[in-house]
Amino acid sequence: MAESFEDLFDKIVNLSKRRGIVFPSAEIYGGFRSTYDYGPVGVLMLRNVKDAWWRSMVQLRSDVLGLDASILSPPAVWEASGHLANFTDPLVDCRSCGSRHRQDKLDDPTTCPTCKTKGELTEPRRFNLMFKTNAGPVENEGAVAYLRPETAQGMFINFANVLNTSRKKPPFGIAQIGKSFRNEITPGNFVFRTREFEQMEMEFFVHPSEADQWYDYWCKERFQWYVDHGIEESKLRLRPHDDDELSHYSSGTSDVDFLFPWGWDELEGIANRGSYDLDQHAKHSGQKLEYFDQPNNERYVPHVIEPAAGATRTMMAFLMAAYDEEIVNDDTRTVLRLHHRIAPYKAAVLPLSKKPELTGPARELLATLQPHWMVDYDETQAIGRRYRRQDEIGTPYCITFDFDSLEDKAVTIRDRDSMDQVRIPIPDVAGWLSEKLV
Repeated sequence: MAESFEDLFDKIVNLSKRRGIVFPSAEIYGGFRSTYDYGPVGVLMLRNVKDAWWRSMVQLRSDVLGLDASILSPPAVWEASGHLANFTDPLVDCRSCGSRHRQDKLDDPTTCPTCKTKGELTEPRRFNLMFKTNAGPVENEGAVAYLRPETAQGMFINFANVLNTSRKKPPFGIAQIGKSFRNEITPGNFVFRTREFEQMEMEFFVHPSEADQWYDYWCKERFQWYVDHGIEESKLRLRPHDDDELSHYSSGTSDVDFLFPWGWDELEGIANRGSYDLDQHAKHSGQKLEYFDQPNNERYVPHVIEPAAGATRTMMAFLMAAYDEEIVNDDTRTVLRLHHRIAPYKAAVLPLSKKPELTGPARELLATLQPHWMVDYDETQAIGRRYRRQDEIGTPYCITFDFDSLEDKAVTIRDRDSMDQVRIPIPDVAGWLSEKLV
């Protein structure tokens, strides 16, 4: 394991830069605070996190449909949702050093965490977190638009469209993965809290009488998803909100928390939102957002259960949960023990030497695997160093094409976690991987 739990944070940040997982954005210009670019390895891992979520929430279900709603929205959407009036954080300034902080995140609301001066923080004022912009060539109030601070509202305002075109009936859900933007006062902790991030959200529409049971169902379902994809239960908790934490429209909210180096923090929230959102948009738009149950001659506004996860912070949790160090032959081996669905590459093809008689057939093997999985290829440096590089990015299997492969038409496959090796005939490699990666 890492030398200490607190040390893990720095190790993950350094590994991310060294192995092309995450780069600071605009680094050649000195960087731009709280923005990050996902490198060749990171973009694959983040995509795999989203694909794993989509697979469990949409692909393997018959009661959830997908949507990709617009990022830009008119003010009317956010007025109806309450974001224009209520989507704020309490902002305080330090008169001594000029730093700004969220008052509700301070350990001591009278002391500046930057300069440690006591009694110099201003009275809190409300700060709206939405990014405001203008749509069109003329900047005036009629051209005002907002970057969405969450993906949820796109699903609410498309409720009737999806209902009418899919012919679904409650209980059913609408799922979406996409970018959201929040002008955070104090972003930080690497990619955990940023101003630009990706969300994985689903709105599940149910009969009002079934809302509580579906809320319980989704709390258990979403907690188990993290366990099934490689995070130990000891590093997770399902924390119900206290009454004074609940949003005014919520009758129940629980967070799936992960034990980060700085303490427990949220990966996902599951909320019983009632009919608030559909009611608000129906009121402000003048359109009916309800369901007519013809067999029972009942018309009602569905209640909504919302599991909402952060894709980027979930990826960070998977990195931290998978990070491991062990001593092998008096050398420290760093390895990401990622679940195979999350791992950026499923395998790597490594010819033992750069001689054409090996690299040629090794690339032919690579070409047979690439239609099925993301597979890396590396022919530089000693084989031991190449193994270590693949360990550090979490590649489950390394396939070595050596000189014996020319004679026996077989390759050696090394397991990332156990480092055990097996000899597999080349025609059987794809089938062997298929069994292991199910």
